Amino acid sequence: MSNSELDVVTKYLLDEAKRTSRTIVTRQTKIKRAMGQLASIEARKRNDPIYQRMVKYRTLYFKYRALLHQKYSPRVRSKARQ
Repeated sequence: MSNSELDVVTKYLLDEAKRTSRTIVTRQTKIKRAMGQLASIEARKRNDPIYQRMVKYRTLYFKYRALLHQKYSPRVRSKARQ
């Protein structure tokens, strides 16, 4: 692996380390989260076509993400270990 690749990986790992922080949960964030959850529950109960589309594309997203991980994991394993 060349020095430039090592620098990129090192920079990425250091940037990731800096981002760890505790989130502040306020009353407003609790309300916002509850509204999102309750909206999804209500849509599922009413058999909403938009909800069904959301679930379809979420499933496809996870499927294609898994395919990408399967394809590229052997190539990036050594970079991840450094």
